[in-house]
Amino acid sequence: MRNRYWTLSEQPVVGWPQENTFVLMQGPVPVPALGQALTRTIYVSLDPYQVYYQRDRTGPAGAPCHARTVSQVIESRMNGFAAGDFVFNTNGWSEYALMGEGVWRPDYMVPRKLDPSLGRISQSVGVLGILGLTAYAGMDLMASPKPGETVVVSAASGGVGQIAGQLAKQRGARVVGIAGRDAKCKFVTEELGFDACVSHLSPTLPADLAAVCQAGVDVYFENVGAKVFEAVLPLFNQAARMTICGLIAHYGDKDGGVDRRAALMKLGEPIFKERDVRVRNLSVSEFAEQHDEMLAYVAPLVNAGKIKYREDIRQGLKVIPAAFAEMLRGDSFGKMLVQVSPDPTLGVRAPQKTSQGPFGIRT
Repeated sequence: MRNRYWTLSEQPVVGWPQENTFVLMQGPVPVPALGQALTRTIYVSLDPYQVYYQRDRTGPAGAPCHARTVSQVIESRMNGFAAGDFVFNTNGWSEYALMGEGVWRPDYMVPRKLDPSLGRISQSVGVLGILGLTAYAGMDLMASPKPGETVVVSAASGGVGQIAGQLAKQRGARVVGIAGRDAKCKFVTEELGFDACVSHLSPTLPADLAAVCQAGVDVYFENVGAKVFEAVLPLFNQAARMTICGLIAHYGDKDGGVDRRAALMKLGEPIFKERDVRVRNLSVSEFAEQHDEMLAYVAPLVNAGKIKYREDIRQGLKVIPAAFAEMLRGDSFGKMLVQVSPDPTLGVRAPQKTSQGPFGIRT
């Protein structure tokens, strides 16, 4: 039995990842030592933040590209985990990997046993995982929308945006999404229940947004930057709040958008000061202790169909680089996952694209 995985090629990653950024490798399946477990990857989560890990070469040289994963334990010498258990872990872009003592992982991504009776295990890297925590932290804990306020969410059909907007609706806010093509905008309003949605592809984006935000903007959940931010900026009300979750439009910049974040702050500074706008950067690692709190609030809403969630699931390890590029371009639709091995909890392989909620609710 062999293990296939994608790793970075020798050249440094500058700007947007390209086809030659990644190379498919093959090696022996690792053997777990005392305190470790061997796991088989089922789902690989593809998320924009992974560009930073690739650019900075975070993790051991030659290791699989970092990613959050849903896996099944094959062999365990690790306390608390047994063969057959399903787990959230960080196998990366790999078919097999170890977890446990001596295995590198980001500090806050602790392996966690999953209970398949609660629903689709794929959701542990989505609405009931770190993406759910990201939306909950950035919207509920940081921005705290109030009934009747106007909330704008960019990348509204994406993995975090769709949750963040629905959480604001639960608080009684009026929610406006910004998405891409017409199908995404229709999904945001008709399926997710946002009050309005405008397309960032429109040549009249600033006017389109102003037309649906006639009372101004009280909360802005930022995932994009660039012209989207510029369209929102003049609409901020007094004492508005802005959570910066991501700046995906700038991840291809040589610095990965770090300087652009400072430039956005400088551009917005006059309005921020004049209108007392509170701007906060979101780092989900700072909210790791609120994960159970998030689950206690969000899971029942998902179970009741009050929060809906769309996944975009592709098939096979070989498609990961192409799927990753598609996600970064904004051409995916929903939370992007790649299924690299069968999911025993489904009984059959998942279809290429699904929009089924974590508790069997079609969304």
